[in-house]
Amino acid sequence: MNNKLHSIKEILLMGPGPSLPYPEVYDALGTPTLGHLDPKFIEIMDDIKAMLKVVFNTESDVIIPVSGTGSCGMEAALVNLIEPGDSVLVLENGVFGQRQYEIASRLHADVDILSFPWGTAVVPDEVEKALSKKKYKIVSMVHAETSTGVCNPAGAIGELTHSHGCCYILDTVTSLGGIPVEIDKWHVDASYSGTQKCLACPPGLSPLVLSSKAMEIIRSRKTKIPNWYLDMNLITQYWGGKQRAYHHTAPINMLYGLYQSLLLVTEETLAAVYKRHLDAHKFLVDELKELGLDMVVEEAYRLPMLNSIWIPSGVDDKSIRSRLLNEFFIEIGAGLGKFSGKVWRIGLMGNTARKENVSKLIRALHEVLK
Repeated sequence: MNNKLHSIKEILLMGPGPSLPYPEVYDALGTPTLGHLDPKFIEIMDDIKAMLKVVFNTESDVIIPVSGTGSCGMEAALVNLIEPGDSVLVLENGVFGQRQYEIASRLHADVDILSFPWGTAVVPDEVEKALSKKKYKIVSMVHAETSTGVCNPAGAIGELTHSHGCCYILDTVTSLGGIPVEIDKWHVDASYSGTQKCLACPPGLSPLVLSSKAMEIIRSRKTKIPNWYLDMNLITQYWGGKQRAYHHTAPINMLYGLYQSLLLVTEETLAAVYKRHLDAHKFLVDELKELGLDMVVEEAYRLPMLNSIWIPSGVDDKSIRSRLLNEFFIEIGAGLGKFSGKVWRIGLMGNTARKENVSKLIRALHEVLK
């Protein structure tokens, strides 16, 4: 049988994820595998936690790269904090807000959803009205809504949840490492992310941070956490303390990759990383304007790392994306949900967020849109 891996060519990944991994991360993945309780590996685990504290801007010691992608991190946050009958408010303006609502519903929460038009941001005044009418244990929101390209006001919502005594869950899958994330400053109690976006590492891990308030909720539950694999009471015994207790076999080499990507991010400095994402975004917006392509999101709420563009009238979505992939080896994303067939999503995340990559895409778009 022919080895199909040998026929894979490098694609310029400019969709909603995964992004281009750093070359050094590919090298790190090939480092010899250690046992998951090897003292040298535990040192690497501790360094990963220390670097994630910097990227998340938090003093919390409960930081765990969950063994799974960003959606697994979402499930981990919700399944640990929600018990049947808990009052939950989900702030939704895209696919991943809807997914939070779906998981909360499956956990038999008393869950309400406050929706906002796709392509627009969550409005704090509307959230304040909802919190004034009903007491919620948990409020959940997506910071960077990957399906639309909207940046939601995480800090303003954090002030509201804090003043109303709610537990605040924030999805930072697309934002972490691309724009500032201020877990402590924003009063965030649980936040999960993903390695495959702005951290420029392959998909497979979901960094999760939990506040002392979140851990108190978890430890004082009346019911057992219904998911053994994601039970933070158990996993924290592997990721913290002098004596590490086996829970599940950690994905050793994926953690090598995350370790390397965090080294690169912290060495570049967060300020420089954020500027690189923003510069690439501004360059893209200017170039798209020259092509006559319009952005979906108003400038004030646009994400630098995920850019939604209206598909021009009469242009076939699938054929354009297919030509970009097959002729130019460039991938961009299709629209999801309400935006299916209406928008393209261009990702500028992690190692992809460079002006030279934007130039390659613009030249290709010139050709395929003739």
